[in-house]
Amino acid sequence: MSEQKSVLKIEGMSCNGCRGKVEKRLAAIPGVTHVTVELEARQATIIGSAKTDVLVEAIEDLGFTVID
Repeated sequence: MSEQKSVLKIEGMSCNGCRGKVEKRLAAIPGVTHVTVELEARQATIIGSAKTDVLVEAIEDLGFTVID
């Protein structure tokens, strides 16, 4: 499977602790090779072969909302 770039908008992050939790959780997903979470932009940029629905589920399991 080839690597792709996914950008997900995230609602509910309010501090660097939230940002860190999301970044750590996404980085632990098999197939993810790079993650950047921006608090001010309220988004995560993920590079890798992990499927988008897996990424969204991981974020929502933390209590945040992924928006379109």
